[in-house]
Parts: sequence; C-alpha cells; structure tokens
Amino acid sequence: MSPLLRMGMLAASTFYPSMCMGFGCNACGVTGCRIIDSPRERLIAMLTNAFAPCNGRFPLLIFLCTAFFAGSAMGGALLLTVVVAGSVLLTLVASRLLSATVLRGIPSSFTLELPPYRVPQAGRVIIRSVRDRTIFVLGRAAAVAAPAGILIWLLSNITIGDTSVFSHLTECLDPFAQIFGLDGVILLAFILGFPANELVMPLMVMGYLASGTLADVTDLTSFQTLLLSNGWTACTALCTLIFTVAHWPCSTTCLTIWKETRSVKWTLAAILLPAVCGFVLCFLAHSICTLAGIP
Repeated sequence: MSPLLRMGMLAASTFYPSMCMGFGCNACGVTGCRIIDSPRERLIAMLTNAFAPCNGRFPLLIFLCTAFFAGSAMGGALLLTVVVAGSVLLTLVASRLLSATVLRGIPSSFTLELPPYRVPQAGRVIIRSVRDRTIFVLGRAAAVAAPAGILIWLLSNITIGDTSVFSHLTECLDPFAQIFGLDGVILLAFILGFPANELVMPLMVMGYLASGTLADVTDLTSFQTLLLSNGWTACTALCTLIFTVAHWPCSTTCLTIWKETRSVKWTLAAILLPAVCGFVLCFLAHSICTLAGIP
C-alpha cells in the first residue's frame, strides 16, 4: 500500500464513529466529533458528516430505490445498500480532498481505549442521555422549526394573481433545476426542507398538488403516480436520489457546527461542500442520461 493511500485511510479512520452516528442524525454525528483529538481532523469530520444520509432522508431514498429502479423490496434493499456504500465512499473522497488542500496536515493515529468494566447505572445513564443529548438536540431543532413552519405556511397560502408564492418560486427555479435533472418543485422542496429533511417528501406533494398544506405521503403508490404525472422519469429519480445523499445539511446540523466551531466560515463551508458535490454529480448524471438517450 502506498504511503499516500495509507495516510488517507489513517486520517479517515479517526472519524468513522462520528460518521456512523451521522446515519442516525447528522447533528449528533457532528457532536460526536468531539472524541477526535486533532482539531484539523475534527473539522474534516464535521464538514463531511452531511454526506452520511440521516434517518430523515431514508424514506425518500427507500422510495426512490424501490419504486423507480429495483421493482421489488429485495432489489430496493440491495440498491439502498449500494447508495449507502456510495455515501461512505463520497465521504472518504471529500475528506481526502480536504486533507490534501485547505486542511493539510499529518494524519494522527486513532486509539480507542477501553475503560475498566463497571456495572451500568441505568437511571444515571438515562437521565444524562436525555439531558445532554436528546434535549440538547431537540432544543436546537425547535429554535429553527417554528420560524420555518411559519414561512412554509405563508409561501403556500399567500397568493399573487390567484397563484401561491410557492408556485411562483417553483416556476422561477425550474429553468435552473432542469440543468441538473431536477425541477422547480424538487429544488424548492429541498430548500424549504432545510429545517428537517423529513419535510422534503410532503413539500413535493404539496407543490405538485398545489395545495396549501403539507400532504400525507404514506401511500407510496399514489405518490409514485403523482410524480409520474408531473413529468418524472428515471433520470429525474436518479438525480433526486443523488441530491438526497449530497446536499446541504439541515438547520439543526448547521447550528451544531456553528456551536462546535464558533466560525461562520466553516459553517458555510459545511453547507457548500455537500451542495456543490450534489449539483456536480447531478449535472454529470443528467448529462450522461441525455447522451445515452435515457428519458
């Protein structure tokens, strides 16, 4: 193994635990980066944690993998595994690029020291977990969820010329989104889903139905029919799948990054890095589909 590759793998191994936490919640994954001693590698881990799809993105990933590509639950599970593995690879590539450019340095070794085993104190563990982690993250989420909910309601219920502001925004975004294989509704759903990734699917339904409230998407068959009737193709689904994995982190994660770094610059970098990667990958996928004649 070459020294360069060995250095890259050694640097990446230090943030595997925080990356794994990001599959549950990226905000918790960013908080988990505190276990990394090196400030440089801790920052790399925080900047790339958004590439790990959190549980808020999994419903859309599962639907796209099953409905548009696999055709069955088993095939969808296999494709989802490939997507998750791809997100890990994307994390490693982005981390390697950061460590070779703006955050150069000598990788440190990662040592996990096992403390002496003690009988767990269930009550103390539960209280500490609820106080230091659950309430901590939920408090930050609530700080941005309420204003975002008000904004979504205003955009969908205020009309200009018998058309909601939400619809006007989708029309404005549509030409730009088409470059990346998306449409205005998809892009606006991701933008307004900034407070929580769970909002993206209901926002898409609200946009396509032109309704003033977030719609229930428990019936995935009806959701698929709705998407197909609004011009979705295999290329659209592929680009949406890619953008679901690689786009800006949610507001709670961004606030957590700012709390951990106390730097607006690195918080903006954590937003731009996955977003730029997502747009570039979507553009490449859309271009390949166009050249190959895939609708």
